[in-house]
Amino acid sequence: MNWQTLFTNFVTFMVVLDPVGTAAVFAALTPGMNPRHRRQMAERATLLAGAILLLFALFGAQLLGALGVGLPSFRVAGGLMLLLLAIDMVFARPSGLRSVSPLENSEAAERHDLTVFPLAFPLIAGPGAMTSVVLLMGRAGGRPAEVSGVLGVLLLVLLVGLVMLYGAGALLRLLGVTGSNVISRVLGIILAALAVQFIADGVLGIFNP
Repeated sequence: MNWQTLFTNFVTFMVVLDPVGTAAVFAALTPGMNPRHRRQMAERATLLAGAILLLFALFGAQLLGALGVGLPSFRVAGGLMLLLLAIDMVFARPSGLRSVSPLENSEAAERHDLTVFPLAFPLIAGPGAMTSVVLLMGRAGGRPAEVSGVLGVLLLVLLVGLVMLYGAGALLRLLGVTGSNVISRVLGIILAALAVQFIADGVLGIFNP
């Protein structure tokens, strides 16, 4: 496991889990809520999302095999999905891969507990994050050091996200809408490049098994 691979994993998870964007949505959905209750929701949601992503990391490849889907094909499909997400991020448009619809947002605003929906899913452990963890684990190829690297970086990014959720209100006031969009656009460009690499790897795997 080299530092370049660790950095690539870190950037990928930072982009698809988007701790800053998730914290901003969390702050918008919980105005005036008891701070202790907000912290409890943040902790439970992070644990639940972590468990979901861990299951996909450990058993995602087996699930694909049971469905008769090869990893190269999943790399292409996953890369295309991440590319769409990157395009939405660059143009600061809400993506169905990581955001909720207006109707879902309205329903969430009426809830007192946002732990499962929409915080754990789809804001933290959304389709983009699930896809990314399977792709990165597939790239690790079962090598213990690289698998440990993927899981360790995932844990680190989840902890970063939890810290962001703790300070969601202050973070939103500090960055504002413009600051959040600038960060999202920069990360979107990086994600687009990673998505193209996933697609290229998948195409090579299909034609050169």
